[in-house]
Amino acid sequence: MQNILNITDMIPLPNLTKENYKLFIYRLADPDPEKYIFSDALKTFLALADVRLNFSDDFSDGEIPIFDMSGFSLKHVYKVQLPILKKYMVYTQEAHPVRLKQIHIINVPPFLDKAMAFVKPLMKSEVSSMLHFHQPQSTTLYKHIPQELLPEEYGGTVGKLSDIKNAWVKKVCDSRQFLLDDTRWKVDESKRPSESKYGKQFFDLQGSFRSLDID
Repeated sequence: MQNILNITDMIPLPNLTKENYKLFIYRLADPDPEKYIFSDALKTFLALADVRLNFSDDFSDGEIPIFDMSGFSLKHVYKVQLPILKKYMVYTQEAHPVRLKQIHIINVPPFLDKAMAFVKPLMKSEVSSMLHFHQPQSTTLYKHIPQELLPEEYGGTVGKLSDIKNAWVKKVCDSRQFLLDDTRWKVDESKRPSESKYGKQFFDLQGSFRSLDID
């Protein structure tokens, strides 16, 4: 997780929109694909989400992720593990306690169609309808999100992304004991509805969901 925190930026931004929506920036801080471990990146995302949900004071009415594709290459795409991606998509669309309002992908690379080929079949139609794509050097993002709510690196006024990130990394590290408490993350399969299409066979996890121990 320390490696992922170093090479990626998964940053909740400090100010809410007028609709009371929370903004996020997701991007690579280090583009070296050899350092990028897909399962570790998802595990870190979930840990950050748990810290936010348990220790943040601001509760939004929706969330708007902004995925900056700068630095991503096909080598990153090829490191995606489809069984893990499938389980992650089910979780984020059906169990993660947030309400997506928009999804923005900025600095779109030429190979984005190949990357989306992995993800699009796993997306619900209402989620895929939220997608907005923005070309490099374009300002179309500002038609959806007030520019002043973004970090300085994106022309905004909420401060430097590195400073915002450092504060969040500290929150995650300070929550180490909370995240290591296995009693919080165990799955009781006896409570899963028998008619659920996502039964034990679908997830087939070794240990807890938090560990992402997936073959």
